[in-house]
Amino acid sequence: MPKIIGGSLHEHREQTRLRLFSALSTLMSERGFDGITLADIAAAAGVGRTAVYNHFPDKEALLLGFITHETEQYAAGLQASLDDIDDPVEQLRAYVRAQASLTRVYHVAPGPELRSVLSRGAQQRVREHVGVVEQILRRILAAGIESGAFPEQDLDTTVPLVNACLSGRNLPDVDGPDRERAVGQTETFVLRAVGAPVPVAA
Repeated sequence: MPKIIGGSLHEHREQTRLRLFSALSTLMSERGFDGITLADIAAAAGVGRTAVYNHFPDKEALLLGFITHETEQYAAGLQASLDDIDDPVEQLRAYVRAQASLTRVYHVAPGPELRSVLSRGAQQRVREHVGVVEQILRRILAAGIESGAFPEQDLDTTVPLVNACLSGRNLPDVDGPDRERAVGQTETFVLRAVGAPVPVAA
């Protein structure tokens, strides 16, 4: 019988999943998604290959689980950081900066964007979880409109446009003046796009 990780079967399953996600992330950064197998992932995670199938039927399901986990963790952390901010404009600034510093879950691997290797059904499931982050932005903008910080606007149009702008950004990877300037310009662009007041630089 395989050794149980943690104090219970539930904890064992969770720890195994996290090991698989960590191994997948590391291997993708080295070889790309198409260059690894479930056997590679199992070996890197230190679990038996058959144990992988107890959690995920195939490599796509594992990738989907990883993306879902990363998105949920990110959304929870983002919301927690916003809970201490009352001003919708400052919340929006924090949202933009969080998105700018986000580890690019879909671009951690060499080769094609990860979403492009998923089936249509899996892409839809990813889209549903990404919607969790969009709801955070929607709440920020709705609060800003209600307080008068932002003008009235159609959030069904604004929210996807703002997120498309942020997900399509091309910021310098290395921290420094160039990256900080690019993040600041992105922040200003988004604030102007939603009609928020932007201080005029001297």
